[in-house]
Amino acid sequence: MALLASLAVAAVSTANGENTASCDRRCLQGIAERYLAALVAHDPAKAPLAPNARITENGQRLGTEHGLWKTAAANSKFRLYFADPEQGAVGFIGQVIENDSPVPVSLRLKVVNGQVTEAETIVARNTSFAKPAGFAAPLPILLAPVKAADRSARDAMVRIADSYFTGLDTDHSGMNVPFDPKCQRREDGNVTANSSDPKASPMQKLGCKAQFDTGFSVIVTKVRDRRYPIVDVERGLVFAQVFFDHTGTVASFRMDGKDVEVPADFRRPKTLQIGELFKIEQGRIRQIEAVLLDVPYGMKSGWDK
Repeated sequence: MALLASLAVAAVSTANGENTASCDRRCLQGIAERYLAALVAHDPAKAPLAPNARITENGQRLGTEHGLWKTAAANSKFRLYFADPEQGAVGFIGQVIENDSPVPVSLRLKVVNGQVTEAETIVARNTSFAKPAGFAAPLPILLAPVKAADRSARDAMVRIADSYFTGLDTDHSGMNVPFDPKCQRREDGNVTANSSDPKASPMQKLGCKAQFDTGFSVIVTKVRDRRYPIVDVERGLVFAQVFFDHTGTVASFRMDGKDVEVPADFRRPKTLQIGELFKIEQGRIRQIEAVLLDVPYGMKSGWDK
């Protein structure tokens, strides 16, 4: 009788689309699209929110009463989704029109029984660094599945992504980071590594490893509160949530045998909140897409255990 009862409950849950295991990539992406549409409509009732959903924006527990839930005006055509059916998680990187201004956005949703129980948003407002033109369309490499023979296991993908941050705040080099020679990084729509733009700075034109090997990252005091809530094995994507702390005490660093002065913006206590997506193929980091913004020095994510 107990077995029959449990089977009946499972059948009902599946029929209602509430079984977590049955929420595949399409299901998770559909939930993310409904959430974004509800955001623009300023109507939480249109999103599949759990009664006690935990919702943060830029590290603050705003719920649905403040922030983008009141100011989002439209979604852009740039929609980069990534999904982790095993963990019931889905992410989004794109651009949202806030009133009259385009703003880069990253979004992480946790889905349980067809409902959003967690929503973590980073909105890169008021930054001259962002490049709206960089959000014309997601790069095809980030949308394409990785060939089965070129995929890495979930745990290995997380270790590879984590080595990137260790290279920044411990090694200050790329010696232990498995970069693909073609690795490129975009931040808030702006290419900051391996740029082909003639107007880019010399640092932006360097490849990912060459950039790390300059030793510039001594200005990063700590990469902390590292989390990897979404691992999309099929597409080779790892989504990380981190903070970069800068004490502002480093005046210069050595590059090519010369002292390079640290820009004034990094000569003050400064923290960056970052949602960063890594594309991993054949065990190497091939592409990076990130949304970041300045936050108060030492700020927490709002998701501390």
